Amino acid sequence: MRHRSKKTTFGRQGDHQIALLKNLATSVILHEKVKTTKAKARVVAPKVEKLITIARAVANGKKTEMQGIRLIEKHVLDKNASLKLLQELGKRYIDRTSGFTRITNMGFRNGDAAPVVQIELV
Repeated sequence: MRHRSKKTTFGRQGDHQIALLKNLATSVILHEKVKTTKAKARVVAPKVEKLITIARAVANGKKTEMQGIRLIEKHVLDKNASLKLLQELGKRYIDRTSGFTRITNMGFRNGDAAPVVQIELV
């Protein structure tokens, strides 16, 4: 029986899966658009939305900058990503309440016919 056991996503378990999501979120923040599979994009989009919401709270003055840095650096791997969130993206999306990411279908990958999408910041 599988009572309360977690399913793995993307065929990875534990720390490998967490590292993959942190890397993908960092890439989306730094490059503002990334091509990936549909499943990965659907999992990482809410994480990026939450990070931008934290940056907006710092820009609005609802959180201090130190609180924002601590919350953001739990979820990204690069200091440049956290700086970009706080200095640029928080101010860019200050008037927007949600919907910071867009997922666009790009077709299928040649090797294994996996659906490829582009996740980008709006």
